[in-house]
Amino acid sequence: MTIDAAAYRKIMGNFATGVTVVTTCNDGRLHGFTANSVTGLSLEPLLLLVCVDKKAHALSELRICQSFAVNMLAAGQKDISNLFAKSAPPDDCLRGVPYRLGDHGAPVIDGTIAHFECKLYDDLDGGDHVIFVGEVVGGEVTAPDTMPLLYFRGAYRELGPVT
Repeated sequence: MTIDAAAYRKIMGNFATGVTVVTTCNDGRLHGFTANSVTGLSLEPLLLLVCVDKKAHALSELRICQSFAVNMLAAGQKDISNLFAKSAPPDDCLRGVPYRLGDHGAPVIDGTIAHFECKLYDDLDGGDHVIFVGEVVGGEVTAPDTMPLLYFRGAYRELGPVT
């Protein structure tokens, strides 16, 4: 059976993903974007990947950065996800969202459940996306009892209570 882009997208929508905001700091310019195409890649060395649409403003920011952070959003942070899903404002700010600079220079958003700090390791062509590979150089679980924000079938979701 053949498949087209619409069917592919519908099927992929049945794969629940976590929601993250990837942040960078390039020469003092702060930038962030929402991403759910994030996954662990390797334990030796420690690598993860982030996929970015070739038409996205974030593409140029990631290409010039030396480091970035992957901020894993908590269940109550849907507004933050929506804020960073929009095109970047002209001043490339973090849109008023509280943060601190991580040990490796990328912004770490306050209130997330966990984050990784990465050095840019490689970027690869992935069709209409670029696959950015980050070498994980730091990270922390900051809210171990907080549930994650998820995306499933075109909508935000939250986990129910653990039984």
